[in-house]
Amino acid sequence: MLAFVAQWWVWGVAAVLLFGLEVFAPGFIFLGFGVGAALVAVLLALGLLGTNLATIALAFAVISLLAWFAMRQAFGVRKGQVKTWDKDINDDI
Repeated sequence: MLAFVAQWWVWGVAAVLLFGLEVFAPGFIFLGFGVGAALVAVLLALGLLGTNLATIALAFAVISLLAWFAMRQAFGVRKGQVKTWDKDINDDI
């Protein structure tokens, strides 16, 4: 069963599914995981990543985290997105 997880096409299918889930849950929730799965699939296909499950999981986690940080930097919180209240509604009473 563990050899099955080390197949590059399994990670490719997972990437496609994660990208599809992003359509239904916008907000870059699954996009970082999809990028991580896609890059792990490429690394496995090129033979640059071993068949050890711990190594594959670590690569997936690190790549997904880096992708999330990159998207946060690129698409981050827009200016004016958060409303700051200067006055309470009950101050006028």
